[in-house]
Amino acid sequence: MDGRDLVRSVRVIGSGRAARGVRAAWRRRRIDAAGLPRRGAERARVPGQVESAEPGPGGGVIRFSRSELRIMVAVNGAVFWGWDGAAPGPSYALAGSGPEPDPRAVLEPDKDGGWRVVAERVTVVVSRHGAVEVCTPGGVVLRRELPPRWWEPVEGGAGRWMQRAEVAADARFFGLGGRASGPRLRDGSYRLWNTDPGGSFAPGDDPLYLTMPVQLVVADAGTHLMFYDTTWDGTVVLREGEEGAGSGHDRAGRCELRMDGGPLRCWVMVGPPARVLLTWASLTGAPALPPAWALGHQHARWGFGSEQEVRRIVAGYQERGLPLDAVHLDIDHYDNHRVFTVDRERFPKLPVLAEELRRDGIRLVSVVDPAVKAAPGDPVYDGGTAVDAFVRDASGRPVRGVVWAGESVYPDFTHPRVRQWWGGLYEERLEQGFAGFWHDMNEPVSFNAFGEPTLPRSARHALEGRGGDHREAHNVYGLCMARAGYEGLRELAPQERPFLLTRSGWAGMQRYGGTWSGDVATGWPGLRASLSLVLGLGLCGVPYSGPDVGGFDGSPSPELYLRWFQLGAFLPLFRTHASLRAGRREPWEFGSEVLEHARAALLERRRLLPYFVTLSHLARRTGAPYVRPVWWSAPEDRALRDCEDTFLLGDSLLVAPVLEAGADRRVVRLPRGRWYDTTTERVYEGPGQVLVDAPLSRIPVFARAGAVLPVRGDSGLELETWAPAPGRTGGGLVIRDAGDGWDVPEVERYVSRHRGGKVVVTREGEDGVSEPEWPVRVRGLG
Repeated sequence: MDGRDLVRSVRVIGSGRAARGVRAAWRRRRIDAAGLPRRGAERARVPGQVESAEPGPGGGVIRFSRSELRIMVAVNGAVFWGWDGAAPGPSYALAGSGPEPDPRAVLEPDKDGGWRVVAERVTVVVSRHGAVEVCTPGGVVLRRELPPRWWEPVEGGAGRWMQRAEVAADARFFGLGGRASGPRLRDGSYRLWNTDPGGSFAPGDDPLYLTMPVQLVVADAGTHLMFYDTTWDGTVVLREGEEGAGSGHDRAGRCELRMDGGPLRCWVMVGPPARVLLTWASLTGAPALPPAWALGHQHARWGFGSEQEVRRIVAGYQERGLPLDAVHLDIDHYDNHRVFTVDRERFPKLPVLAEELRRDGIRLVSVVDPAVKAAPGDPVYDGGTAVDAFVRDASGRPVRGVVWAGESVYPDFTHPRVRQWWGGLYEERLEQGFAGFWHDMNEPVSFNAFGEPTLPRSARHALEGRGGDHREAHNVYGLCMARAGYEGLRELAPQERPFLLTRSGWAGMQRYGGTWSGDVATGWPGLRASLSLVLGLGLCGVPYSGPDVGGFDGSPSPELYLRWFQLGAFLPLFRTHASLRAGRREPWEFGSEVLEHARAALLERRRLLPYFVTLSHLARRTGAPYVRPVWWSAPEDRALRDCEDTFLLGDSLLVAPVLEAGADRRVVRLPRGRWYDTTTERVYEGPGQVLVDAPLSRIPVFARAGAVLPVRGDSGLELETWAPAPGRTGGGLVIRDAGDGWDVPEVERYVSRHRGGKVVVTREGEDGVSEPEWPVRVRGLG
């Protein structure tokens, strides 16, 4: 803990907690000094020369003089390889035990003493020194992994390793979890260690709450996703390539991964972006399906303070005709900040409040932190102590940190018994009337030193019975907490789909819910970072996310608030939220003009809810994010690959938010095809750039020609159809949902075409072609 950490702690939590935090920080360091093995002399190692190979299901094992490489092509097209005997499992990322090997893939000799595995979508070539090339079926190299290097303690213990890779000169990097800079990841170093930045963040701050060793690489030759399946602390250094550098030769892009431990194993999947994300979802699990109400507008504030204030805010929305679907209560509704409690003085009749809100179509959502106040007599602490739930240090004592409730202990969510116990605690929340939950502070963090883990690195974890320490468990702590909550809710309320957000997580977290931006800074850079986070997380398989609209801290100007609000209306999670000190985030607090424009954004979100419901079901079935980069369907378009200020909402809409102060016009890059401005219905032809109006009243939104969108009309569901280009057809999907429950709805397919001088829409299915049962409104004919 340095001086800046101390000052920041005092500013955020006060001198009393800060003093306890300093003591906790020094205590943690003493524990690590005693509990972690000392890193002495190390021995470097590389694979050496190839010696033999043994074919097996989907691939086989290649033995080198100082290591061995296991390689397997799975039936879903993903390729696994692991060094030093590493197998696909056990893994926190995989759904179940992982896919079966593809019996058609065979390990066979290659030139120069190497080996290769040829599959339908990819060819993997292994050199005699241990380099691994990932190639298209046509033989174009997408990625070349150089022989790895290990540094192993001479006296034994966890070894660290490095893996270098080369990609095409034109390739662009995306992913690595939630990154404020991006979504394109430029040259730089990116740490893989889930971290609370200790206050609000903006572009350039790294790492953040949710990191993943998942890279999506897009190049002319193709797209591939690379996942290094190890949970340890690490660093990724990226260097984009350059074409025609120096004497005219291309300079390859480079990736260097350095990990402090864990197995060197990875998965790679190749193909168009949609196929890659489908394969990723089949490997790591289908995204959880949020209840339909979670696709509406949600309002949160740290500091509601009382039931009366909640009622006042809800009444403000209702009196002004503003749609509202959920209210989030932050830690101030707890009794002295103790988890799974209620402050009975300020919230004396919380179940009554929840029922009143539900009758108006508004759900109540509760924050849940992992830290448990270390106080005998607290029911959660006593219950956890009875089942030996809390993380212990190397000496066997429960590890303590300093959080909102003071001295606290932390459940070990890597133990199945602890997850089951914790999941049962949500019964108290359900009895209070809460319909959803957001997990906060679960990196985990403490007020001892921001940017460092709460728990000592030497703290012991069960890790599903394998045993280990916090160096391996830290990055999956939030993931396992999300699993505990999700599985507990599935058992306690089996008829309802859980709504769960988690601030921290890891690869595969989409199985349990979504996430939000965390404490994004109030300012125009924070607005831009909000979009980067949503796009980047979607490309890592987490389709449901969104920012704190308006920023978490500070007071946004009316213009900034409105532009953020307009962006949020087109993101999966649409939630306003602010800190205790930041002021209000209700639309009427920013003047009558902002209120009217915010109402328009809210009504448009309400109109598009059937489309968002369809996108949520498609995400569960295919892994495709709701919010997609503009190159999604044309990754070969280099201009689109560099476009970071525009996005696709599904296949049908293109959204161009205003991300700069004072702008009333903006340049929009359009993909190939015909696009309609949804306000003016003016038509534009892509690919190319267009200059369009962006008045304060709206942000530019375009509809793809031929698109068929389900929308909410005056009398129910309608099909909004945008006229296809002459001689072309279009279409869209509709997936209707009762709003909750587990029934699998039917996918309705609609086609738009010109016929007899007008645009018609037909429903097409296994039973043939029929007229749609919903009203059809054709737009774009002018």
